[in-house]
Amino acid sequence: MDETFFMREALAEARAAMRGGEIPVGAVVVRDEEIIGRGRNARAARSSPLAHAEIEAMRDAAKNINSWRFDGCALYVTLEPCVMCAGALVQCRMGRIVFGAKDPKAGGCVSLYAIPRDPRMYHRCRVTGGLLAEECAALLTEFFAAKRRKA
Repeated sequence: MDETFFMREALAEARAAMRGGEIPVGAVVVRDEEIIGRGRNARAARSSPLAHAEIEAMRDAAKNINSWRFDGCALYVTLEPCVMCAGALVQCRMGRIVFGAKDPKAGGCVSLYAIPRDPRMYHRCRVTGGLLAEECAALLTEFFAAKRRKA
């Protein structure tokens, strides 16, 4: 399958988050061309600072494969993972991270830090950014513009 297919699935999760009033970030975990986990931002719904899309997708995948290790898996996420999520991706030994839009204020993969590729870490993830970046960024822009109009 084409990588854009998986990012479009992450975008569908992001749109679902937005419909629920959450910041529109979505993610999917893929192993052997199959989605094994899905997640979207759910911080407000869960009253949890940990309920980022990446964490939710990893939680779903871990349940589905009955393992915390994601060797050979890829995470597709609409926004560059933050420091917390980048650390979690290293901890679970994610093989690859593919993100859409960069996050210049909180990005933990390329924008502010390079946690998944840091040679001092015991595990490193391959990182690819910019897949459907404009579409991913437009969703976030739309969400925050609507928030400002309401304020």
